[in-house]
Amino acid sequence: MTVRIRMKKLGRKHRPFYRICAMEKRTQRDGRILEELGTYDPMIPDTDARVKIDGERVKYWLSVGAQPSDKVSILIKKYGSEGTHLEQQRLAQAKLTQSRRRPAPPQPQTKASRQAAEQAAEAAVAEPDAEAPSAEPSE
Repeated sequence: MTVRIRMKKLGRKHRPFYRICAMEKRTQRDGRILEELGTYDPMIPDTDARVKIDGERVKYWLSVGAQPSDKVSILIKKYGSEGTHLEQQRLAQAKLTQSRRRPAPPQPQTKASRQAAEQAAEAAVAEPDAEAPSAEPSE
C-alpha cells in the first residue's frame, strides 16, 4: 500500500478549507483517509497562522514511507515538528486568539447627569487653574 500525504478540500465556493491527511495513493483527492494530520485555511489573513500540523504524526507517516505532495512538503518544512517558521506561527496564532475588544457603548445620559456635567464645565471655565505656569521664570 502506497501512502500519500495530501490536502483534502472542504469548505464552500470562494471559501476553501483543507485538511492535511494521510491517504492511499489511489484514493480520490476528497476520498477516504487513513488519518488527519492537520489543517490549512488559506482565508486567514496572517500567513503564519494558516497551518496547524501534528508534527509527531507527520514524522511517523514519513518514517513508514508516505510521500507528501508538493504543497504539503513545503508546509511540513515550514510548520512541521522541526520547521523553520515555528516561532512566527506561535506568535501569529497567539495574536489570532486574542479577543478583539470593542469599546463599550456610551450610557444614555439622564437630565440630572447632563446638568451636573454642564455645571462642572462652567465651574472649570469660571475659575482659573491654580497650577497654570506663570509668565515669569522662577530661579
